[in-house]
Amino acid sequence: MDKDKGERPLISLQNVSKSFGSQDLFQELTLVFYEKEIVGLAGPNGAGKSTLLRILAGREAPDTGLVVKRQGICLAYSTQSPQLEGKIGDILLAEVPDLALIDAEVRVNILLDMAELGGRNQEESAVLSGGEKKRLDIIRALMRDPDILLLDEPTNHLDLEGIRWLEGLLRKEKRACVLVSHDRTLLEAVCHRVTELHRCYPKGFFSVVGGWNKFSEKKQEWLLSEQKRERSLSSQVQEEVAWSSTSPKARTTKAKSRLRKGEEMLMSWKDLKERNTLKSVEVEFIGSGRQTRHLLVATNVGKQFASKSLFTGIDIKLSPGMRLGIVGSNGTGKTTLLRILAGEITPDKGTVKYADDLQLVYFDQHREQLDGNWTLKEALSPCGDFVHFRGQEIHVHGWAKKFLFSPERLPLPVRLLSGGERARILLARWMLRPADVLFLDEPTNDLDVPTLEVIEESLQEFPGAVVLITHDRYFMDRVCTHVLGLGNDLEQRMFADCRQWEEEVSRKFLQSGKKTELQRNSSEVSMRRKSLSYAEKKELSNMEKNLQLAEERVQMLHGQIEEKEGKELLDLYRAIHTAQEQVERLYQRWQVLLNKEQGLDG
Repeated sequence: MDKDKGERPLISLQNVSKSFGSQDLFQELTLVFYEKEIVGLAGPNGAGKSTLLRILAGREAPDTGLVVKRQGICLAYSTQSPQLEGKIGDILLAEVPDLALIDAEVRVNILLDMAELGGRNQEESAVLSGGEKKRLDIIRALMRDPDILLLDEPTNHLDLEGIRWLEGLLRKEKRACVLVSHDRTLLEAVCHRVTELHRCYPKGFFSVVGGWNKFSEKKQEWLLSEQKRERSLSSQVQEEVAWSSTSPKARTTKAKSRLRKGEEMLMSWKDLKERNTLKSVEVEFIGSGRQTRHLLVATNVGKQFASKSLFTGIDIKLSPGMRLGIVGSNGTGKTTLLRILAGEITPDKGTVKYADDLQLVYFDQHREQLDGNWTLKEALSPCGDFVHFRGQEIHVHGWAKKFLFSPERLPLPVRLLSGGERARILLARWMLRPADVLFLDEPTNDLDVPTLEVIEESLQEFPGAVVLITHDRYFMDRVCTHVLGLGNDLEQRMFADCRQWEEEVSRKFLQSGKKTELQRNSSEVSMRRKSLSYAEKKELSNMEKNLQLAEERVQMLHGQIEEKEGKELLDLYRAIHTAQEQVERLYQRWQVLLNKEQGLDG
């Protein structure tokens, strides 16, 4: 986004710092966020991304520095784990208590349709799934029509369908947004700028105009230039040290200036070397060395839930080096199939045959394999003070450091650790078990990008087979050699990558004249939308009047243009734009209600 073409700053951070106890999250950050700009905020766990978002939202104060917001700015904030109570419609209405009731109800219905929750105003939020609650919290933030939307890990609890919905929403809304996310495909799809927080950068952050791919390219170039600069500075420091220790001139008054410069150079080199030393998790999965051609063969596998068929006729042959991703909308049985292949449950039809003495490792997305009462030490090293890895004994202190845990934290109970820290514990436990096949159910949850990149590389080098479920499309496309698509209407099952599966699903449903599984809600919700509720009938009866009032407001504002100038004129143009958008939304809503009244779908 070109800031020289009229986009104005909404929020400026000036020398902002924040610490927790003795830990510095960031120091003297100076950042600017502009109108209509979507900024992806990236960085490792512990860099302070969520804290920075809370500071922007005004929910937390910086230790030092200033947060300057444009006068009259409206912000909205969606948290990682929303706590929603009460009826769905009431949750949304509570965000706009000063708005006229009829206007507020219209906005509620528009946003519920946008979130594919239409007609569910009177339902309790407790009945919603995790993904539906996330959608509800995002549209709750939009109820106030904010100038800038702050989203903290919005893909949490969303499946692939939900993430594509979010992509479409952010593109359509065309409003400023600061987005904390580890989903690199999302960052590539919607961001105008990506900013990473990390202590390795001199200013505490690195910012690139463009999406994730452009950011990754520029970051790699910067890291290489810094390493080159470190080598050059190291050579200069060595020359200065040699000169000062051997030359008699170094002891003269004239040489004191050079000695001071040498000391400054030494300090700069040490600082640069420390910043260039990026700590990351050390992940290396151990294969058993088995050379069997087929590790696992599944033939004509099928499974039902109650009277519903999840899938039928699944055929899979896993060989060493094969990495299979399983994709599908909610309810297609992805985790069920993974558990069948892992031998945890039996299929209703078909067979799964394993090579003799096959060694399997299963990663559970709910982290149920960890006992919350264990200490970190017990979880990392179940058999005492040492772990046995690749024929070596490693002390638990050293083992903990490989996964970015300080020895001082070893007595902590697991229940007090974050989701990302628990995921790193499971990584450590995996690595102690040689395996022929790894079964991974959402292994990317709670992990930062540096850790994801290390896992990707390790899985690519793993000599056995991998079966993987993840909503992280970037991760799946980097790791998987094959993608298995679930869904009864698919003509083919195996795909080269996630994008090919998405295109096949869209093509299939377009041919049948239906919305895709990735664009529609469950059939139950679709059925509910074909009849008007009492509130919708009332809304429809008032629609012509509301449209007339909205259009009259646009005309009234246009009539004031000649009377305004300067800042007042800019504010007037913004009000006209908002009023015109309201007219457009009302017309869209009117069409939706008319379709429902006639028994049509949407």
